[in-house]
Amino acid sequence: MAVAAKRKPKSRPDEPVEAEVSAEKLLDLYRRMLLIRRFEEKAGQMYGMGLIGGFCHLYIGEEAVVTGAMAAVEQGDTVITAYRDHGHMLACGMDPKGVMAELTGRRTGYSKGKGGSMHMFSREKNFFGGHGIVGASVPIGTGLAFAHRYRNDGRVALVFLGDGAMNQGQVYESFNMAALWKLPAVYIIENNRYGMGTSVSRSSASPNLFGRAAPFGIPGYQTDGMNVLAVMAAVQEAVDYARSGKGPYILEMLTYRYRGHSMSDPAKYRTKDEVSRMRQEHDPIDQVRKRLLDGGLADEGQLKAIDGEIKAQITEAADFAQQSPEPDPSELWTDVYGDEVEA
Repeated sequence: MAVAAKRKPKSRPDEPVEAEVSAEKLLDLYRRMLLIRRFEEKAGQMYGMGLIGGFCHLYIGEEAVVTGAMAAVEQGDTVITAYRDHGHMLACGMDPKGVMAELTGRRTGYSKGKGGSMHMFSREKNFFGGHGIVGASVPIGTGLAFAHRYRNDGRVALVFLGDGAMNQGQVYESFNMAALWKLPAVYIIENNRYGMGTSVSRSSASPNLFGRAAPFGIPGYQTDGMNVLAVMAAVQEAVDYARSGKGPYILEMLTYRYRGHSMSDPAKYRTKDEVSRMRQEHDPIDQVRKRLLDGGLADEGQLKAIDGEIKAQITEAADFAQQSPEPDPSELWTDVYGDEVEA
């Protein structure tokens, strides 16, 4: 049984085009978003217990963006993002154990305990970070797209960035090069309404961030980033465009983070009512849960069982991380330079 697509004007975030998916796929999207949610909740708990140090930016509330995006790509496509990256790692198929181990600075982490929250990579899963510098993912991601074009491998680079990064100069240098050379890059703006503590309305002269790529001839639009099917449909269109050799594409996902900018941010720049309203009216996981139940595609028992399985998986990841050894001091001198460069 498939969930029917809604053919509405794609530029309107309140009435987006939605991907048509089977009941099985919708349940899979629900499971993937719930995995990210439960992982991030656990990470927040462990940070509060002092088991995670340094910076920690949680993705709670934004799960539909990367879940929908990854559902629209193919094996071999590359992904890069900024510092709010745990969800992207899980969506790419990285093991929660390795991600949690890295958060806790353990030897079994994806960066051997040396990168922490913002700097994890997986060549196996084609995930190229995790970058702590605002806007840094864009020129590097454009480089990934250049590599795809140079190798003529038919792959596309998904380049995630935040609304705050749209005020960085290197972003526009990258747009220019990508458009000039028709690079297969899909730029995805995760507009969660606040760049650290500053609302987009106070930092952007235009409410449509995707429109800033128009001078470079890069097409794109804005859609509902809290609706996983809308995200999936938008990214599929963008990926098809880029993969066909027409050049880059830009999408603006209107989403929302429930927590502060980072774990050290009390988020006093917005009201509790605002956050509560978004949770109650637009939560991405609750939306899919309602579709499943209302459509008779799943029952309460099935969804409860899925939640239990995921919680057990996250508990196992947390235990694995805490039981793993810390890096040996000699690791300070490893991975400084690359051993070889692929042709």
